[in-house]
Amino acid sequence: MAHIIVLGNEKGGSGKSTTSMHIATALARLGHVVGGLDLDLRQRSFHRYLDNRRATAERKGLDLACPLILDLPDASPEDLPEGVNIYDHRLSAAVAEQESRCDFIVIDCPGSHTRLSQVAHSLADTLVTPLNDSFVDFDLLAKIDPETYALKGPSVYSEMVWHARQLRAKAGLQPTDWVVVRNRLPAQQMHNKAKMGRALEELSKRIGFRVAPGFSERVIFRELFPTGMTLLDLRDMGVERMNISNVAARQELRDLITALNLPGVTPDF
Repeated sequence: MAHIIVLGNEKGGSGKSTTSMHIATALARLGHVVGGLDLDLRQRSFHRYLDNRRATAERKGLDLACPLILDLPDASPEDLPEGVNIYDHRLSAAVAEQESRCDFIVIDCPGSHTRLSQVAHSLADTLVTPLNDSFVDFDLLAKIDPETYALKGPSVYSEMVWHARQLRAKAGLQPTDWVVVRNRLPAQQMHNKAKMGRALEELSKRIGFRVAPGFSERVIFRELFPTGMTLLDLRDMGVERMNISNVAARQELRDLITALNLPGVTPDF
């Protein structure tokens, strides 16, 4: 059965699709069969990233490890039993069709609250929540006191994750491993960065997630999207000598894959 990795964050601009693509491609390059499913039916950034990768491989004759592009199957409300939600049905059918074929299925959720996103969170064996390293985005996880930065309570997103975990428990499934990934980390040891770290560590103990390092702000991520390439494909792109920034970015990806602690995965790239 496929291990399902869900990328979830109800705020846009946190690097979800970039993180989804690098996780999926890293696993594919390590020899695993990986399916990629984009639940943002409007933007479809993850899906387009995967499309761009296949187009580049075909155009340049490259033998690239490519995740499979998965789609939600079509369904008509008239064909469903009474009371069955069409989005529940389509997502469950998409996963059921591929879970015996894939080692991993990476699901990228939209940056908003949708029924599809709710269902995906209940399917997650591993939930990855990329978070920009600022208190603007910390609000996604919890409410804080504006003067003392003391935690006042969980956010609506954290409560949604809690309900998804309850559904898994009732179904007799293994608990979701929730990993909050700190993206766009500043290079310097800034005061705000340290406060964010302390707040996340305290909150992690209260609502049950792990904290992992993510990606720093780098121009290369924006440059890679049109070609569908990732940090692991630079030599395939003809880059003979990587600069210090590229080497550091690859190390960040290696650290992230290691932190996720996925079954059967050794990030030897």
